Amino acid sequence: MGNQQLRKHLKPTLASRYRYWRESRRLGACGEGIHFEKDVHLMRYPQNISLGANMVVKSGARICACNENATVSIGENTTFGYHSYLFASERIEIGNNCLIAPFVYLVDSDHTIARDQLINKQPNQTAPIEIGDDVWIGTGAKILKGVRIGTGAVIAAGALVKDNVAAYAIVGGIPAKKISERV
Repeated sequence: MGNQQLRKHLKPTLASRYRYWRESRRLGACGEGIHFEKDVHLMRYPQNISLGANMVVKSGARICACNENATVSIGENTTFGYHSYLFASERIEIGNNCLIAPFVYLVDSDHTIARDQLINKQPNQTAPIEIGDDVWIGTGAKILKGVRIGTGAVIAAGALVKDNVAAYAIVGGIPAKKISERV
């Protein structure tokens, strides 16, 4: 519903149509009616990125399949907020009808940190991120590797999510903890 409300205010322009045309040729899958604002970057392996129909991708967004085996899939009617970043070294899946606020960061990897070797010489550890349908991720939230967020969950602004979130749970804090449920 939020995406439909936002779409009432979007005015297709020649520039936005061109951005859709350009990105649809680079992506692995690109649904109809996606609105790409200016300064959106689909990085490194865009052919491994699949975007569902009627998405809105706001200015400053960065979506990156970081290597040739990494995949990104974002469902229909999802809004990806201003200056939000998504970096997949393995796999990040986001469902349909999700709202991702500005300045959200999703990353499915981190570095190992053994003492006997420089950190920048150590390998990444990866684990997929899976986000169900109808999820709202608030401004500035961070979603870390291996997290599953259930359908209908709400992630409060500024939360650091390192553990799974149940369907319809509302979580917040650093680290994120359950604070309520949707009713």
